[in-house]
Amino acid sequence: MLDINGLSFKYGTTRVLEDISFRVGKGECIGIIGPNGSGKSTLLKTMSKVLKPSSGRIVLLGKELELYSAKELARQMAFVPQDTSVDFDFTCLEVVLMGRNPHMKRFELEGRRDMEIAREAMALTNTWHLRERPLAEVSGGERQRVIIARALAQEPSVLLLDEPVSHLDINHQIEVLDLAVRLKNERGLLVVVILHDLNLAARYCDRLILLHESKILVSGTPGDVLTGDNIKKAFHANVLVRRHPVTGFLYLTLLNSLDRREPSIGKTVHVVCGAGTGTQLMYLLCSRGYNVTTGVLNVLDSDYDTAEQLSIKIVSEAPFSPITAESYAQGLALIKAADILVISDVPFGWGNIRNLEAVIEAGAGKPVLMLEKEASERDFTNGEAAKMLNKIISSGAIQVQNVNELINSLSHF
Repeated sequence: MLDINGLSFKYGTTRVLEDISFRVGKGECIGIIGPNGSGKSTLLKTMSKVLKPSSGRIVLLGKELELYSAKELARQMAFVPQDTSVDFDFTCLEVVLMGRNPHMKRFELEGRRDMEIAREAMALTNTWHLRERPLAEVSGGERQRVIIARALAQEPSVLLLDEPVSHLDINHQIEVLDLAVRLKNERGLLVVVILHDLNLAARYCDRLILLHESKILVSGTPGDVLTGDNIKKAFHANVLVRRHPVTGFLYLTLLNSLDRREPSIGKTVHVVCGAGTGTQLMYLLCSRGYNVTTGVLNVLDSDYDTAEQLSIKIVSEAPFSPITAESYAQGLALIKAADILVISDVPFGWGNIRNLEAVIEAGAGKPVLMLEKEASERDFTNGEAAKMLNKIISSGAIQVQNVNELINSLSHF
């Protein structure tokens, strides 16, 4: 439906886009993401013929974009820019009816069908109740939805949206993006949308294009694009990327800036955790400059994912498998090399009980901090894990009430 090949654009001598190529089809929602200044808005403006590319080709529905007249293009493509201000005192309905101009002859007045289409567009965007109000008197979020309604009134095949939800409350963000998905599913619309919120991009877009330094850094499904390495390279930020257990969509959590090469404190903390009990611990330890190790963790464990994304040294085991002799030996070596041991409030079963054996075998003489919890409450080994936990406590382990107390206690060692 839209084929872009070798697209480049310059403002004077400043190159804003360089060698951009991708193809998109009917019934897709494509998200354009990237840091400020990466060329996102410029890309949409060249796709909509607002700007003329320096080089490259744009083909819409098999026809070169430059061969379309303004009216022909408006019947196929609608563009909602960031700036949605209107200079004259039109009512919201009058603004939406402007979207019918590409379908009307010169000096022709709007007819019944034009009014029906405008009304439907306003109903879809939840703005029909604003029809008699001047656009200048509605809120920024309401104005944005009116402008989107005007775009829908064009009955386009392609809808380009430049940050359409940045000024909207969260409920209206969901309304607008739900509408975009509905239009592409029910009407086969191609939707290309610039989004700053990466979590919204992950939820609503079929594919993402990540721009960085005027080029496409990576494109593909949200899972292909939204990785810790890609986000770090493009945005210079550290994030955790997880899949939400309820919705199934990816979501990103911003972390502090972490330098994994030179821990500022210089001490190594080995964390015994699992089942998500170590996620906050590992993050806080890393952010405060400790060198962190962990294991043994099963590969599908959420703590394994966290450790991997934080570049923590991990001893891993196959999913749902008990700790083998080989991984036990590797875990033992990390404990011996650590300055301090931390035991989260992870439950212990026959699959991970050997982590406690390793603490007892290799942790003698080392400070041990343990999140306080009755040993029997996390023992699923008929009392064996409780015995080991009580032995570690009687050997001098310090029990703390919560993660913050644990982090504060580390300063004494």
